[in-house]
Amino acid sequence: MLLQLGSLHAAGKTGLKTDRLTCEYMVNPLGIEVLKPRLSWTLLSSIRNQQQTAYELIVSDNLTDIKRMKGTTWNTGKVASSQSVHVAYDGSPLKPFTRYYWRVKVYSTNGASLGWSELQWFETAMLNASDWQGKWIGDGSKQFEKDEDFYKNDPMPLLRKTINAEKNIASARLYISGLGYYEAFVNGKKVGDHVLDPGWTSYSKQVLYCVYDITPHMKKGLNAAGIMLGNGWYNPLPLRFWGGINMRDALVSGKPCVKAMIRIQYTDGSTSVVPTDESWQTTSGPIIRNSIFLGEHHDARAEKENWNTIKANTSDWKNAVAVEGPKGTLSPQMQPPIRVTKIIKPISVNEIKPGVFIFDMGQNFAGVARFRVKGPAGTEVKVRYGEDKYADGSLNVMTAVAGQIKGGNGGPGAPHIAWQEDSYILKGSGIEEWSAKFTFHGFRFMEVTGWPGKPGLSDIEGLRMSADLQESGTFSSSNDMFNKLDTNIKFTFLSNAFSVQSDCPGREKLGYGGDLFCTTESFMYHYDMAGFYRKIVKDFTDDQQPLGGITETVPFVGIADAGPGDKSGPLGFQVGFPYLIKKIHDFYGDKRLIEENYSALTKHIKFLESSTKDNLFTTDLGDHESLDDRSIPLTASIFYYLHARMMNEFAGILEKRDDETRYAALAETIQKAIVNKYYDAGSGKFEKGSQTTQIFALWSNIEKEGTQSKVIAALVAEFEKKNWHLSTGIFGTKMLFDVLRKSANNEMAYRIANQRDFPGWGYMIANGATTVWETWAASDNTFSKNHPMFGSVGEWFYRSLLGINSAAPGFKKMVIKPQPAGDLKHAEGSYTSPYGKIGSSWVITDQQFKLNVEIPVNTTAEIWVPLKYGEQITESGKSISAVEGVVLQRKENGYAVIQAGSGIYSFVASK
Repeated sequence: MLLQLGSLHAAGKTGLKTDRLTCEYMVNPLGIEVLKPRLSWTLLSSIRNQQQTAYELIVSDNLTDIKRMKGTTWNTGKVASSQSVHVAYDGSPLKPFTRYYWRVKVYSTNGASLGWSELQWFETAMLNASDWQGKWIGDGSKQFEKDEDFYKNDPMPLLRKTINAEKNIASARLYISGLGYYEAFVNGKKVGDHVLDPGWTSYSKQVLYCVYDITPHMKKGLNAAGIMLGNGWYNPLPLRFWGGINMRDALVSGKPCVKAMIRIQYTDGSTSVVPTDESWQTTSGPIIRNSIFLGEHHDARAEKENWNTIKANTSDWKNAVAVEGPKGTLSPQMQPPIRVTKIIKPISVNEIKPGVFIFDMGQNFAGVARFRVKGPAGTEVKVRYGEDKYADGSLNVMTAVAGQIKGGNGGPGAPHIAWQEDSYILKGSGIEEWSAKFTFHGFRFMEVTGWPGKPGLSDIEGLRMSADLQESGTFSSSNDMFNKLDTNIKFTFLSNAFSVQSDCPGREKLGYGGDLFCTTESFMYHYDMAGFYRKIVKDFTDDQQPLGGITETVPFVGIADAGPGDKSGPLGFQVGFPYLIKKIHDFYGDKRLIEENYSALTKHIKFLESSTKDNLFTTDLGDHESLDDRSIPLTASIFYYLHARMMNEFAGILEKRDDETRYAALAETIQKAIVNKYYDAGSGKFEKGSQTTQIFALWSNIEKEGTQSKVIAALVAEFEKKNWHLSTGIFGTKMLFDVLRKSANNEMAYRIANQRDFPGWGYMIANGATTVWETWAASDNTFSKNHPMFGSVGEWFYRSLLGINSAAPGFKKMVIKPQPAGDLKHAEGSYTSPYGKIGSSWVITDQQFKLNVEIPVNTTAEIWVPLKYGEQITESGKSISAVEGVVLQRKENGYAVIQAGSGIYSFVASK
């Protein structure tokens, strides 16, 4: 159970070894447009207390020179610095369509170096708009004028081009953006393993393109390129969400189209470019209907044999048509792509009535079904998706119905109930395998009808789709419910990480800022979110409104609940924008993001200032999904205060001293207004003294730290009244565990988190939850069973139970302070920071507390060892005073506080 010793021994007996080397958070990125890309590396060493004292970087635009350790475009020389994260390129100007190779040499604490790192590279794409060749093209079909017509069959276009490569090919790249979604092929083979490309953005501002290395697919002579298009978010149905909102009114939309170019470099050094234009050919494909919400319908009888190869029969194809396309800037897709990240097998199948089969996948997730079927041509197999089933075993679709469209309120042509459904019409040629390409669903159960005969468990499986996020955290403990909850949180998070962080994968699929705010840290502890979240920040600024307001969702789809105007969202949802920037800086040390967005941040705070009355707000959604009164005016005003506090912090980081002073004064003004209006100093209560109001006040430090005891006492009393159960909504729950961690009330936190009855996470699990619900109560008709908001508790596992906390941007300095509580006997886990793996593992045995800690090279840690089980502390069997580089600084609040550098440590506290 304890942290295994040895993960740092890869460096050999002495010195440093470079480990993970990245450029703009990616390993060997193909296709970037950053003019000064940032290079980072982690380090390993078998020696404790190792720091990088200097580095050398070399960058070359050719392989020959870099192999000779020669930097032709940048050579830093030896730089005395410990910086190993975000070292910005500062060499000769980068050229488009060029691969740059780089290495780094680092020097250890004693000045020694183990030599140059392994070879790394990054490749530029278009660095100027003029580098793009190609037109937006489509099939020339006209957009429907009547809403009801959008629900009719509308076959998606196929496009193709024959390419003659007259010379030997050295390399070939495909640069492509197909809206709403696309799949690309070269010589009959799909290019790459992404799905649902490109990521969703506000197409009037930004359109993402992807870059693929198609060298292995190309050959000298004739080649064929093929592209299949889908509607995605560019051509959504005119569904009236909640009976009113039609996202087509807010989104830039159009018929599916594509802009692409194939760039071939030959062995003789020459290049040729094949752009999309009217010389491409098009015809209709077998996808006869597709919707991001309602599903996809495929008629295999309409498939075109060999359509994406040089063997295609193109007699009935026509020339493509140049179309206007979206106006947004084309930018490379830098966030992790969406992939099939797991295959999920069903655990049971039941025929509930003749020809109706219910598959239980055993797990709620996001994705689609894939099946293998054999039957006569024209047979239609339908798959409906749902999160639950009724007592009679039939499928319950109601918690995942698009936009809560259930009573014929979805607008002209919309289905009476907007459930999720895919269908496949067989072509009748042996065993046929199929899965939908341009949609995804949230589900655990599937209803299959139309199957020839009876399907078995081996005939169908689930393809879990998500952004391909790398796991950054691990957690386990002696509490099985916590372990199950952590698994549920991870499935929930991945179900809602596509190209936006969504609220749910079935009903809405939208990027709400409030949901984001609540779960940012929990997401970050579990997964590497740097590239994904940088994209979300750009979404916020793209949709910032003219006066500065931040919209409720990004991309903006027309929802503007309880905001102060300018189509902006509630204060608690607008706060997602600055908070995300702050947390990317805290977790990843990304100062550039603050610099890039400072003007948008100042525009935003000015809008908020202009919208207040007496420095307070009165409209908001409050503590969404709270079981108590949502205390809207107070929570709204505290969100405003948090905005001002963050602006003060951002100005300080950028050394804008006048702004720093101004925002500090603004925050103080807001704080005084809140305290004067809502705080009763006698009782320690804010407003009515609910769990939510007390937690908001404590988390935001509205009442200064030295006078918070009454506020905490009132909070404790509220929980005691409810027998240590939550009544908070998404915001209060997110803030609660941080409040209890900082106030040394982790025993209380444990009691709350460990509840097994309503309301609590244990209640969800006891009622069969495999993901986190939208509400504390079970729902069989309205509320989603796959909603990240209450997954914020995952942050507590890392911050409190493992005790892993940052004390400097990017975890350059850290505090390891585990807070054992309740009947926990052990907890173990890790977090991979920009500097490397941080580990914390503890066990309570025989009146001893054993703590193993792993600290990455080039960082330092303050380690807090609990003294509850004894004040005699050893490290690796030695007295602390006898261990070199480990310093017992003090004893404080039942802990021994120890300063240490990098390495693996084993502490024991005993009597």
